[in-house]
Amino acid sequence: MSFAPLLDAPLAVQVHVAAVVPAALIGAFLLANPKGTPVHRRLGRVWFVLMIATSISSFFIHGINLFHGFSPIHLISAFVLFAAWRAFGAARRGDIRAHRSGVVSIYVWGIGVAGLFTLLPARIMGQLAFSGGASSLFVITLISAILALLLPLVRRWRRERAF
Repeated sequence: MSFAPLLDAPLAVQVHVAAVVPAALIGAFLLANPKGTPVHRRLGRVWFVLMIATSISSFFIHGINLFHGFSPIHLISAFVLFAAWRAFGAARRGDIRAHRSGVVSIYVWGIGVAGLFTLLPARIMGQLAFSGGASSLFVITLISAILALLLPLVRRWRRERAF
């Protein structure tokens, strides 16, 4: 019914959430809007920093201890770091196809798939999302905002595939 599970969580979890929430929103905005604009480039740099901070902070979270404090979710974090390096390099080289593929993969795996794992009932975000009250409303609003920002992207993708 409150943000208590998050506020009582270790600092690494708080840093992780503080980085991933704006990354999810900015990423959805970037994917849904025109590419190559000055706004896209500036926000893209912010998004990369937030995703790297999200990935690095995850290595200090050991809630699921399957192998020396790490879990399969940490493989996603390693993938995000590697893919971010490659996607940023692709953008600098002008290889837009590789850049687009990289950032979409980062968003889908780093925010989408990993984010779904955080909604398990025993996890902190799962407790926030499904405990009722104001925190549930916040999580539902956040998910709705991300979906609303992604809707134009899906429509554009469908139009492009139709031709």
